[in-house]
Amino acid sequence: MSTDHIRNFCIIAHIDHGKSTLADRLLEETHTLSKKQMKNQVLDSMDLERERGITIKSHPIQMHYTHTDGQDYILNLIDTPGHVDFSYEVSRSLAACEGALLLVDAAQGVEAQTVSNTYLAIDSGLVVIPVINKIDLPSARVDEVTDQLVELMGCDPDDVVLTSAKSGAGIQEIFNAIVDRIPPPKNNDNAPLRAMIFDSMYDNYKGAIPYVRIIDGVLKPGTKARFFAHDNVYDITEVGHFVLKQIKAEELRSGDVGYVLANIRDVDDVRPGDTLTTKENPAAEPLPGYKQMQPMVFSGLYPSESDDYEQLRTALNKLRLNDASLIFEPETSEALGFGFRCGFLGLLHMEIVQERLEREFNLELVTTAPNVRYQLILRDGTEVEVHTPADMPETGRIQDIKEPFVSAEIITPKEYIGNLMKLCQRKRGIYINTDYLTKDKAQLHYDLPLAEIIFDFYDKLKSVSRGYASLDYTFTDFRIGDLKKLDILINGEPVDALSIITHSVDAFQRGQALCSKLKELIPRQMFEVPIQASLGAKIISRTTVKALRKNVTAKCYGGDITRKRKLWEKQKKGKKRMKKIGKVEIPQEALLAVLQIGSD
Repeated sequence: MSTDHIRNFCIIAHIDHGKSTLADRLLEETHTLSKKQMKNQVLDSMDLERERGITIKSHPIQMHYTHTDGQDYILNLIDTPGHVDFSYEVSRSLAACEGALLLVDAAQGVEAQTVSNTYLAIDSGLVVIPVINKIDLPSARVDEVTDQLVELMGCDPDDVVLTSAKSGAGIQEIFNAIVDRIPPPKNNDNAPLRAMIFDSMYDNYKGAIPYVRIIDGVLKPGTKARFFAHDNVYDITEVGHFVLKQIKAEELRSGDVGYVLANIRDVDDVRPGDTLTTKENPAAEPLPGYKQMQPMVFSGLYPSESDDYEQLRTALNKLRLNDASLIFEPETSEALGFGFRCGFLGLLHMEIVQERLEREFNLELVTTAPNVRYQLILRDGTEVEVHTPADMPETGRIQDIKEPFVSAEIITPKEYIGNLMKLCQRKRGIYINTDYLTKDKAQLHYDLPLAEIIFDFYDKLKSVSRGYASLDYTFTDFRIGDLKKLDILINGEPVDALSIITHSVDAFQRGQALCSKLKELIPRQMFEVPIQASLGAKIISRTTVKALRKNVTAKCYGGDITRKRKLWEKQKKGKKRMKKIGKVEIPQEALLAVLQIGSD
């Protein structure tokens, strides 16, 4: 089919604005799937996505649509996630498209992620079609939300498409907008092949499978594939399109979206953002690719059984094929053994990765408390970056500690502004300004330390705003702060997995709370176990897990008190000797106690 009759587009929206439901309706209207195959959230193929009701991965699918003018069109839809932690997935989907449907809930209006995704799409040069969903809700505010979209995009009110993805109202208008407003891809069939890898997956039988968008040239089985990221060459055995499953095709031409099979067994050879060309007629230069995302949150992942270390390494390599924003490197902990220090885009991303590793690869994992990266300026003038408190040098060598700051954008109804400002101040936020999107909806801008918002900030934000506020943030810079390393000593030995970096104002309260929590979680031993919190050489808090005691004087009756004292003295010496050589077993719940200690 001519490229004039191809449209590549994605759907972008804030979480829970009806994106997956709209995708279901589009598939139904084009009869892409049979009634037997159709189900709710059909593109959310992972159990995790269906359980949580969110999209985690972008999913490509091809639809055949007959327009009202009688012409047949191929519509390539790439569904995208809505949560802020998966914005990297969105940016990769945008690079493979010419247009985007910007979906907004008619009851909730423009949210933080709506604004962020709109700017991402405009920066990528896409044609953005504003769509208001859920217009059949009793609480729908169509006119008000239209004004918000006009304010956000500078479009005409007539450009806004009204729909209800649940009932199917307005779906035809969406198809008309896709065909009429989104430009077709350029026809570059005669140019040397350049295909952008926007995603990939691993199959035990077929190896690594790149998902590609053909920008230039034609891709056929029988040719030799060459990647710009390395020198390895592979024989292409099959190409095809996505219609829920992989459908084999004779070739992929410029403008097409599809997959490539080449029996690629080394998962490191397929890198999202890389350009695929052919050995016979190679392209001179690669496509621009993607901007590498910087991880925001770091945590250690360790196998419960040390024998599973290599299995965990293999699992992480395979998962990275499907999630290019995940980074990891080997790490050793005195308390937990061999594992990996992993970088994530946020707490939800970390949660999802851990669950996927446990479910898809049958692993049992122990995780350390999440933390952010810090930049240290040492007294000799050198700068170092640390991803874990255990890597911190001695306090005497450190001149300054810089922590990452983010620019946060909170969109909220006006009645919750006061509560949200108090929350941001407690989290050491720096107020920038307030913009009113409408007379009832405000946009707060704050600079916040990332370390303060990775634990419970989002939960507290939803709590104080009764669920109405939404948050989006982007990393800005590193700033010097009055930060200290808080160590936890158990039986006189520092436990690296429990160390945290905290602001000096919060250090005493955090140390006290952590010691109290650990006292509840660490089981009693045959000897007394002291738990201490220290800042450098200074102990700021201490508590003790009492020893299990045996009544050694039970059979000692009659006679002088000195008989009992002799036995107690003997027991005391035994306990002292045991304490020197005794090892304290620290359960996983105790290692996660750091997560339950808030800063306020």
